[in-house]
Amino acid sequence: MPVQFDIRAILKSKAPKAHVPEFLIRYLERITHIKEMNAFLRRHPDARDYEFIRLTISEELRCSASIEGTENIPTDDRPVIFVSNHPLGGLDGMIIAQLIHDHRPRPLKVIVNELLMFMEPIADLWAPVNKVGRLTREQAAEQQRMWESESDVLSFPAGACSRLQRINHEWLIQDLEWQKNFIQRAREYKRDIVPIYFEGQNSRFFYTLALLRKWLHIKLNIEMLYLVDEMYGARGKHFKVHVLPPIPYTTFDNSKTPKQWAQYVKMQVYRSWSKD
Repeated sequence: MPVQFDIRAILKSKAPKAHVPEFLIRYLERITHIKEMNAFLRRHPDARDYEFIRLTISEELRCSASIEGTENIPTDDRPVIFVSNHPLGGLDGMIIAQLIHDHRPRPLKVIVNELLMFMEPIADLWAPVNKVGRLTREQAAEQQRMWESESDVLSFPAGACSRLQRINHEWLIQDLEWQKNFIQRAREYKRDIVPIYFEGQNSRFFYTLALLRKWLHIKLNIEMLYLVDEMYGARGKHFKVHVLPPIPYTTFDNSKTPKQWAQYVKMQVYRSWSKD
């Protein structure tokens, strides 16, 4: 039996005592494209890892992607940390992982929201981060093993997809503040950082909903429920990925705090793109 997604089972596992009305379940099934995803799983019951990603991108979504700066992808065996902006909130992670694998066929772990562990065919590629609570002991141990391993790591330091923000008197779609964890890990495990810029954006509806939620002071990340719908809304699009020159881990000295270094790398990513 191929794996199938089940909204009821997911809700029960995350909030076992909550009663979710039937009309809301049906709405969630519609915006998460459950029927389409399950039909895809039935067509490809044995697809896993990069084959699953490739089929999702090329067949289910009919998307394509190109990469610039392949000369900046390290060719040696020393594990590195790839860091990227996060404009789409899911599809960008799959595309970047696939492109990295195509040019650097070695183990890679992608740090993702813990909810994405429900995508069982590619769960082995993920390293979960719990955005709504603490990591379990098993998850924390898994992350420790990841950093001590020879696997490359792909991180989205913003921890959430880009939002429409007012920056220097302009409305721009850009990541939120990058968290410092990747700087600390680069120092601790002597891993160079390879910055990536991904061209793309979600729908106007997504950004409007995010702004409205913020203005109403609603803490629950409502717009995240629409990320699968955004992914399906990207059908047929072509995306460009830009790989920037690696930054040696020795760069991150005590002249700045880890938080300041994280913002420095973020600005390098956006400034490099704006010059193109």
